[in-house]
Amino acid sequence: MNALAALLVLALLIVVHEAGHFLAATLQGIRVSGFSVGFGPALIKRQRRGVTYALRLLPLGGFVAFPDDDEESTIPADDPDLLRNRPIPQQALVVAAGVLANLALALVVLFAQAAFVGVPAAPDPGVLVVQVQPGGAAARSGLRAGDQILSLNAQPLAAGQRGVEAMVRDVKAAPERAIRVERKRGDETSTLELIPDDQQGTGKIGAQLQANISGEMRPVRNPGELVLTTGSQFSQMLKQTVRGYAGLLTNFRATAGQVSGPVKIVEMGAQLSQQGGSGLVLFSALISINLAVLNSLPLPLLDGWQMMMLAIQSVRGRPVSERIQMAFVQSGFLLLVGLTLVLIVRDTSQLPVVQQLMGR
Repeated sequence: MNALAALLVLALLIVVHEAGHFLAATLQGIRVSGFSVGFGPALIKRQRRGVTYALRLLPLGGFVAFPDDDEESTIPADDPDLLRNRPIPQQALVVAAGVLANLALALVVLFAQAAFVGVPAAPDPGVLVVQVQPGGAAARSGLRAGDQILSLNAQPLAAGQRGVEAMVRDVKAAPERAIRVERKRGDETSTLELIPDDQQGTGKIGAQLQANISGEMRPVRNPGELVLTTGSQFSQMLKQTVRGYAGLLTNFRATAGQVSGPVKIVEMGAQLSQQGGSGLVLFSALISINLAVLNSLPLPLLDGWQMMMLAIQSVRGRPVSERIQMAFVQSGFLLLVGLTLVLIVRDTSQLPVVQQLMGR
């Protein structure tokens, strides 16, 4: 049930992204031929004002169709309301609207959670282990999800994000060197030895960490705190997401193992949904920001690629030839499908139930 909720949230976020493209086009009077929720055969179809709205069999996202892409369209090629015939700024707004919709949604859900549920109570000292990768240094040392790390080498960890940053800094600086960890599990406290793996001279332990928050919430004190809390949560999520993708570009070998595929994303959502509605809110905000940043990258099939093509067109005075664009798009499609399959196989093999079946 938790996995289903996470899957539905993921699908909804993709629909919101496509709805951003749709609204940006229709509000500018640009022709749109279709808006679909889901993929595959249409279960329900309705046509209104020249747009075909459809609910399809597989509710995993959605898409917007433009007559520009329909070779059988009877609309004249020089129609001023076709997307490709509009000024570049208008085209750019349509392309960017999906990213903007995801960012706006993340802000809205974080604001709503703070307003109606509250904000997290002050964190306790130490760091909370959220997730442990099988076979990583953290798993080998005996750390488990839910453990609290109180100190490293007898040095207490501060409360909040400062404690997390201090632990990350100490781990990175100690590849293949033992660190004495004071761990609290339930009511019991013990000491264990943690030896970070060496990844190109940087220590890695294979664990997701966060501030040691009890999960208790308190009401916001005033509108100012509501705005500041929402902005702080949003900016922190956005910064962490951008840093993650930047790490892939600058140090792919060290960070590639942290890339999550669809299975891992749904598993993470299922774990967060166990915390109730607040967990799903956090998941939806985090994934919505991830979708926005990912789609901003200048890679074939992504919105960032289309923005780059428009930028080149504005400089050259004419668009890049369709033959060249198609070659890149086809290559990008094959790469994306291959990467997705690899991530699905890898993440599925790391699921606890699969590990048990394999006797690990």
